[in-house]
Amino acid sequence: MEKKTNIVLIGMPGCGKSTVGVLLAKRIRKKFVDTDLFIQEQEERLLSEIIEEEGLDRFVRIENEVNASVVAENSVIAPGGSVIYGEEAMLHLKEIARVIYLKLSYESVKGRLGDLKKRGVAMRPGQDLKALYEERCPLYEKYAELVIECDGLELGETLEKVMEKLSETA
Repeated sequence: MEKKTNIVLIGMPGCGKSTVGVLLAKRIRKKFVDTDLFIQEQEERLLSEIIEEEGLDRFVRIENEVNASVVAENSVIAPGGSVIYGEEAMLHLKEIARVIYLKLSYESVKGRLGDLKKRGVAMRPGQDLKALYEERCPLYEKYAELVIECDGLELGETLEKVMEKLSETA
């Protein structure tokens, strides 16, 4: 089996996928890919607008299609937090990359997130953050090759932990 040159960061909104992803890519000299930007480019609107105008199910289908067709080499990839709803996307990402789950407690996620609507967090009408957290965590665990506990860590510390785990399991 050939060595995977990509790394995918998954986790709840606010866990640092994009920020840590950019820092990690710089540190290990890889490209950085934010698949939410691919979705926005393809759809020519913000994630929050897609969810508002098309509904959650349609958004999840679009997200699944985009992530299932990612072509990348030597990259750190940060998909949206809802990527784990798309089995096709997750199987593809696991095939082309090492999947790392940036794990936060519910309290930490709640503390980091501002306006969920503005952020484009994919939630069903009437669903609260706690229910979303409880629904997603088992899926992150299911697809992750490595899990990084991020509670109480600054971005730099999270980056160091990711680097450590990667070198331990290289």
